[in-house]
Amino acid sequence: MAVLIWIVALALLVPAGWLGWNALVTRRLAADAERRIPRVGRTIGVGGDTIHYVDQGSGRPILFVHGLGGQLHHFRQTLFPAMGDGFRLVAMDRPGSGYSTRVSSGARLPEQAEAIARFIDAVGLEKPLLVGHSLGGAIALRVALDHPEKISGLALISPLTHHVPAAPKEFGGLYIRSPLMRRIVASTLAVPAGLKTAQQTLDFVFGPQPVPEDYAIGGGGYLGLRPSHFYATSSDIVAVEQDLPAQMERYGEIAMPVGILFGSRDRVLHHTRHGLAMEGKVEGIDIEILEGIGHMPQFVEAGKVAGFVKRMAAKAFGG
Repeated sequence: MAVLIWIVALALLVPAGWLGWNALVTRRLAADAERRIPRVGRTIGVGGDTIHYVDQGSGRPILFVHGLGGQLHHFRQTLFPAMGDGFRLVAMDRPGSGYSTRVSSGARLPEQAEAIARFIDAVGLEKPLLVGHSLGGAIALRVALDHPEKISGLALISPLTHHVPAAPKEFGGLYIRSPLMRRIVASTLAVPAGLKTAQQTLDFVFGPQPVPEDYAIGGGGYLGLRPSHFYATSSDIVAVEQDLPAQMERYGEIAMPVGILFGSRDRVLHHTRHGLAMEGKVEGIDIEILEGIGHMPQFVEAGKVAGFVKRMAAKAFGG
């Protein structure tokens, strides 16, 4: 009997010790990420959340909303310099991402749209052009549906627009339905495992273009090596399926300038299913396809993306 007890105890202690070790590694990696990439902007309270954002320039406002697993550096690094003068450029970390917290808001699309509407009021943006990348595109569309009085138009870059039953296999590890299990994985296994597969995942996201050499720091990539970031990203990918199917049926309600820019070689979201499929669903929609470009055009074709955003700004702000 004593031997059996020792065997059971050992069977419990080994996994616990392994998880404990990974939790320690996770904390060290998270601290190193925050040391390498500190806060660069301002923070403001929005409801019960704290939103981290950058705000530069003057003129008509443009608000940038990043996609799944991203943060404000996805715009600040390359696209802001390409935009030139004449606009007030604001990029935010969505609640739970980057250095923003997700306390009072949730991951559902209506909740994220509500958080952005409140942020617009809190920062004092007068009907900005809303730019959304990837998942940020689906959220921007929801803002246009639920809070049309807050914005002047949409410029969507590689946007998620339609429900896809299965996410790409490269994102499979993010799909954790249980909030408790999501929290456990985020605090122990997710970050060390993510570090091991980071290059493969980034090659998929950026391909066929190479990953920018300074993406880890300049592009904010290291900020993904934190439990809070993984938890928010996993929450986002699980929540999409709850709202996007019904949202797709409402696109005809949108009555403002809307533009879509897509790369023809996007591996994450197919330009036909999520871009060209929007033709006829929003009156007067402007769709542009960049030949040979992948999912991150703001990094590899910043000039063309800036031109698209400025074209949509002209439409949204009446020239």
